Amino acid sequence: MDKIAVLIPCYNEERTITKVVSDAKAALPEAVIYVYNNNSTDRTAELAKAAGAVVRNEYQQGKGNVIRRMFREIDAHCYIMVDGDDTYPMEAARKMVDLVLNRNSDMVVGDRLSSTYFTENKRPFHNFGNSLVRASINKLFDCNIRDIMTGYRAFSYDFVKTFPVLSRGFEIETEMTIHAVYNNMQIDNVVIEYRDRPEGSVSKLNTFGDGFKVLHTIFNLYRNYKPFGFFGLLAAILVVVALIFFIPVFAAYLQTGMVAKFPTLIVCGFVMMAAIFAFFSGMILSNMDRNARRNFEIQRNELHSLQQALERADTTSSGIPK
Repeated sequence: MDKIAVLIPCYNEERTITKVVSDAKAALPEAVIYVYNNNSTDRTAELAKAAGAVVRNEYQQGKGNVIRRMFREIDAHCYIMVDGDDTYPMEAARKMVDLVLNRNSDMVVGDRLSSTYFTENKRPFHNFGNSLVRASINKLFDCNIRDIMTGYRAFSYDFVKTFPVLSRGFEIETEMTIHAVYNNMQIDNVVIEYRDRPEGSVSKLNTFGDGFKVLHTIFNLYRNYKPFGFFGLLAAILVVVALIFFIPVFAAYLQTGMVAKFPTLIVCGFVMMAAIFAFFSGMILSNMDRNARRNFEIQRNELHSLQQALERADTTSSGIPK
């Protein structure tokens, strides 16, 4: 079991990968550097290996698929995840590691948006998208995460081994954030100095395509993690719609004693029934969610015991703590 594992997902980053690996080794000399090559067509894997990284491959395209493979295969006390495009300073890694190893942090967010991101980043729609996603998640999940989409994070063993990776692409950062918030994990922020990609290095993020995927992910995760809020809001909207169309029918009935629009009345009745179904669906799913949280806490306790057992095994085999 590694003490610190640096995880670098890569797709065609030959211009920057050597520097990223070298910077990681300089900042964290005791860490094992893992580069996961995601079907690169350039010399990314070759250069990473020459720089001293352990190179592995993920053949399903997409950052989420790479993260799933990393988290499944690597055991470490602390994980640092960083992109291979040389936009994040490795000098901040030591502070992030300290928060995980010595301050019980489950996820440390490398916060770009509080420093140089909006001046360094040359893609205005990326700036708008980051702000929109941050505001949406903080509002919907009642939290205060300063940078949702950053690719620079540190994780505990507990987080990595309990995080179910469902996304296949760049939605993965949003999913990580919501998982930590929802499960009441300790989250810390470290402000970092973001720098834009060097000349000749091209972003793989599609501004609009991946942006819509992220918003769709937020919608789905809110429905799954906050079912009573989601279905309660849906029920309230349906009730309002039903009342808007029912009130004129009822007012005409009071004046004439006759129902002139039976189809409207029938539709209002069905819409109100749908509202009732939505409300009780939210209540049922909320109770199921509460039970899932209990099971998750039990799982974390079992995982913590497993981690301690792995630490004892390492100590026994080597004679000294790792």
